[in-house]
Amino acid sequence: MEFNLVKGMKKRVEKIVTKKDTAAEFGSGDIYVYATPMMIGLMENASLKTVDEKLGSEYSTVGINVNVNHLKATPVGMKVWAEAELVKIEGKKLFFNVVAFDEEKKIGEGSHIRYIVNIEKFKENI
Repeated sequence: MEFNLVKGMKKRVEKIVTKKDTAAEFGSGDIYVYATPMMIGLMENASLKTVDEKLGSEYSTVGINVNVNHLKATPVGMKVWAEAELVKIEGKKLFFNVVAFDEEKKIGEGSHIRYIVNIEKFKENI
């Protein structure tokens, strides 16, 4: 199947950090600051949404690689956002640059790879 994906596609997603988004609640640390796994999830979500509308209802993407640095801490109550840009396409393998910010600073950056799958065939192979 042919997908209408092009390098340079971008998407931004945002949220307000709540107590449940913290390292202390997630179990990845002891401090009530935005957890690294939550930031990575936001970056993955931005990547997913960058291409999702172009894939149609039969296809989606799954994450297969994350390489991210969490640069700065963010307190509860602050808005955070992640931006993803599609930078390379190799068949069904999609490469993204990802970056995250809070209201004051850049908090994370890195790369993410997703793979296009047929949803029904993927479920059959789980």
